Amino acid sequence: MKCRHCGTAQLHPFLDLGFAPHSNRYLTSPELKGVEMTYPLKVMVCEVCWLVQTEDYASSSDLFREDYAYFSSISSTWCAHAATYAARIMKKLELSQSSLVIEVASNDGYLLRNFVSAGIPCLGIEPTASTAAEAERQGISVLREFFSESMGDELAAQGRRADLVVANNVLAHVPDINDFVRGMRAVLKPEGVITVEFPHVMRMIQFNQFDTVYHEHFSYLSLYTVDRVFASAGLRVFDVEELTTHGGSLRVYVCHSECEFETSPAVEAMFLEESRHGLRSLRTYAEFQSKANRVKDELLYYLLGEKIAGKRIAAYGAAAKGNTLLNYAGIKSDLISFVCDAAASKQGKFMPGSHIPIYAPAQLRQYKPDYVLVLPWNIVDEVIASLDDIRELGAKFVTAIPGLKIQ
Repeated sequence: MKCRHCGTAQLHPFLDLGFAPHSNRYLTSPELKGVEMTYPLKVMVCEVCWLVQTEDYASSSDLFREDYAYFSSISSTWCAHAATYAARIMKKLELSQSSLVIEVASNDGYLLRNFVSAGIPCLGIEPTASTAAEAERQGISVLREFFSESMGDELAAQGRRADLVVANNVLAHVPDINDFVRGMRAVLKPEGVITVEFPHVMRMIQFNQFDTVYHEHFSYLSLYTVDRVFASAGLRVFDVEELTTHGGSLRVYVCHSECEFETSPAVEAMFLEESRHGLRSLRTYAEFQSKANRVKDELLYYLLGEKIAGKRIAAYGAAAKGNTLLNYAGIKSDLISFVCDAAASKQGKFMPGSHIPIYAPAQLRQYKPDYVLVLPWNIVDEVIASLDDIRELGAKFVTAIPGLKIQ
């Protein structure tokens, strides 16, 4: 394997989580009787451009199928984040009815609906039919395809170049990151702006967020590496913001290299912070495996102890990161009776690998658990607030990342 960005063969081990199924491949009852495919889940780091990347075992078309179960609008926290961003960027760029906004990986319209309500023309690009259909029901025009350089060229040839291109939590999901970024350049107007959000690998390492590793995430990104990727495509990062979403993310602002946007001091400041955290040192990456193992061991020891003590344990949030954690720890329904999730697309199915059943949140009220393991720890406050009546019944909430916490 060679680096997906710079092509070097100088790749070094970062994290090995054994074998796992695709984290968003939820199973139906009949599928439990069949063969479930698992794939190596290993992550490497490039010593040249410092791109952290999974080994090649899965294709985008296999990961993002028509029945894709992740709907962004399920999280009220994420919807509020999107609405705040939309209001700010519309004002910042003075977007109007003569503008065009393109979102790559528009999912169920969680973001673009804010532009639609403001009367600003927009286009979503989303390959998964399940989420695209929901966006279309909200009046959003959607191209049901994977984005690429050829699509960017085609849209540009049609005169559909954007004042704003948005790519939230998708840059890590593309196997050919260079082609993807060149596509954004092709579809961007000369004075247009690209904004990209992605979980920050610096925070992933700092807070032991190994469960964000799964096959859909081909890359784990730093500002240093993202800047190199965009520069190679004739684009320039001119600003960066730190976000609290997904356990610590970055939002970068990008323009054509020759564009006159002034580069913010925040860019150099983030480069320096990443350097202080050792993101360009192999030692930093070599030490991460033991941190992941410690999180896994602490959780497994705790759950076993409570189970032996006769406690009732359930989980909340059938998130992809939860599947990584459960499968790496070898946790199955003998330890956790079920998982509840607000997404109707997941209810009645089973978690991949662990085969733990997924129910609607009402099941928690009937079961009255002693402990609820919150798998999507990044929205734990939102989850606890929505389950306040469960707390009143005596339940305690458990999170495993960055370390075991009971509240």
